[in-house]
Amino acid sequence: MKIAIIAAMEREVEPLIRSWKVRMIEHGGRRYRLFENGDAALLCGGIGAEAARRATEAVIREVSPVRVISVGFAGALDASLHVRQVFEPRMVINAADGVRTDVGSGEGILVSSAAVAGKEQKIRLRKAYDANAVDMEAAAVAQGAQARGVEFGALKAISDAADFCLPAMDRFVADDGSFHSVRFACHVALRPWLWGTTIALARNSSKASRALCAALASYLERPALSSSSCRDGACPVSSAAGDAASRVSTGVGIRNR
Repeated sequence: MKIAIIAAMEREVEPLIRSWKVRMIEHGGRRYRLFENGDAALLCGGIGAEAARRATEAVIREVSPVRVISVGFAGALDASLHVRQVFEPRMVINAADGVRTDVGSGEGILVSSAAVAGKEQKIRLRKAYDANAVDMEAAAVAQGAQARGVEFGALKAISDAADFCLPAMDRFVADDGSFHSVRFACHVALRPWLWGTTIALARNSSKASRALCAALASYLERPALSSSSCRDGACPVSSAAGDAASRVSTGVGIRNR
């Protein structure tokens, strides 16, 4: 069965999709790079709920998947979660409207915030929702999938611990969900007190990317996902996923965020 994967940025999933086929699609006046391998399709829609909503619409329209998975980085709200741990939540909550989505498997709660959550915001989200981690896109993907009768799942890798002080980043996110990396780099370069935090975030993001891609490769190999794809002993998703997991575990082709 066809599985669609929604990420925010290519850098989050680069180790996995390095050898996947890519083609351009268009939806709602925007062009996307669609990565495909066997019965898996992956689209990076950008940062934030609106970008995730548009990407979910685009991929469902293009490949008619049975399931859509929201993948990417998340910030820990629970102090027991550490950088590069992979979190598969049972519940996803939209902090904007309180809508809850029961995934049907997994453990814990992921809350989706409208903005990049700093240390103080993490504390408030933890108290308000008893959530374990925070992201910005999963709730929008969940609601988009449910509206079209498509199964939903989520897989997130922790890129910043609960007590990590993120630099202010919202101003560098464009309306279309893209991130102005050059502007952010210039901003940081003129503020030496941000250098240490930014370097640590880059390192942590690289670790999270490797962990996420290995976990996603394993996710795609699950019997419930791969059995219907196997014909005459050939399972295209599983084979490529296993290759990707091998590459990730050896650190080949990893680029810092």
